[in-house]
Amino acid sequence: MATQDATDGSTGSGAEPLRESTPGERPPGPDGVPVVGNTLQFLRDPVAFYDRCAAFEDDVVAYRIATSDGYMLTHPADIERVLVTDDADFRRASIIQDSLGQIADGGLFLMEGEDWKAHRSALQPSFYRDRIETYAEMMARFSDERAAEWRGRDSVLVSEEMRTLTLEILAKTLLDVDVRGQESALRDAAAAVSDRFDAGSLSALLPLWVPTPANRRCQRAVKQFDEAIADIVADRRASDGEFDDLLSILLDLELDDADAEAQGLTETEIRDHLFTFLFAGHETTALTLSYAVFLLANHPEKQARLHDELDEVLADGGEGSSADAASPSASDLFAFDYLDDVVDEALRLYPPAYTVFREPTRDVSLGGYEIPGGATISMPQWVVHRDERWYDEPDTFRPERWTEVFRDALPEYAYFPFGGGPRHCIGMRFALMEAKLVLATLAQRFAFDPVTEPPLDLSMQLTLQPEDPIEVALDER
Repeated sequence: MATQDATDGSTGSGAEPLRESTPGERPPGPDGVPVVGNTLQFLRDPVAFYDRCAAFEDDVVAYRIATSDGYMLTHPADIERVLVTDDADFRRASIIQDSLGQIADGGLFLMEGEDWKAHRSALQPSFYRDRIETYAEMMARFSDERAAEWRGRDSVLVSEEMRTLTLEILAKTLLDVDVRGQESALRDAAAAVSDRFDAGSLSALLPLWVPTPANRRCQRAVKQFDEAIADIVADRRASDGEFDDLLSILLDLELDDADAEAQGLTETEIRDHLFTFLFAGHETTALTLSYAVFLLANHPEKQARLHDELDEVLADGGEGSSADAASPSASDLFAFDYLDDVVDEALRLYPPAYTVFREPTRDVSLGGYEIPGGATISMPQWVVHRDERWYDEPDTFRPERWTEVFRDALPEYAYFPFGGGPRHCIGMRFALMEAKLVLATLAQRFAFDPVTEPPLDLSMQLTLQPEDPIEVALDER
């Protein structure tokens, strides 16, 4: 993998041709040992294992972890086939269904077939662009309050602060629930759930009922989530108010059944949807913001350029202070070109969703190789986003690479932080607007100086987590 960045970065590469197949040939891959294959290598260091697979010349790499045969795809054309063109021939991988299904089997993330289509269509209105834009003022207000709490502090653990902030925003905007005062318990519970699914932990390969310390912590965390969800649902049902949010859709939703009358969601379905949105909806955006602040703190020249743009669009408050500058709004986002680039580059280098898993329902041919039905297919953003075929010297933080020319030349699915195809992240627009408004608000008020410095030690849990909290020093502007 490359370690430096080019000075230009304004041009992109067209997709290189796929390799020619060799009949009967098995894809290359790291050597394993009998029975367990590559399991021990993977558990020892999942990030290093992904990088080792990425070092092979082929766009398809074979491996075996536990009892699963896996195939890593790294060419955008193959990824597009799986996620878009031939998506009907693929489903959620069994390893994901079997693991996450233990905590939220009925959530939108794990649903399949007609059930998924019906639930996705019913919930989609909460994430339409015009609806999301109505949340902008609240996102900026919560961010302003967080900035006020930071004043006078020398430093913050930004990874912890962002988890709290994004949870507060998500709960208030989508559920009309104020979780301030109990957000730390929910945040800690989310961290315990994520930690249990650490790819480098043996617990991630074991059923949840096995009494390991990580499983016990996860079970306690799930119970905390369930109690919070039960309270949220009970309070809403006891209210006489009128609501127009995601929670009201879930409680009022009636789905057509060809064999029976339309019926509402079960308590389990409501719980699983809320668990999925509360957990995934705040965690991924918190990570995006944490990595963006970390990168800006360690690249002061990039941060200065962002400050210049924020001051130009929002005004600097006079006399060099940002205290009286306007808070960013949804309409301001159209003027924040460099802010867009910063967020896109942070998502490229540190994608919270670091891989997408699928499983073919029949034998398929990908990258010139035959892939058997039921195999596990991994399409890692962590690898593809750092491929020097698509990004000049890709391991360096360079927001300015994202010119219109570069974006137009970049192959489809050389960049896919939110997945793709019909099952792309339903909250993508929400997450991007939130990340940009929060970052604009906080960077408007502060300059970030590095405390945590690169390289980051990373953990592949449910999301791409820093091993240690990310800390930055604060300098009020």
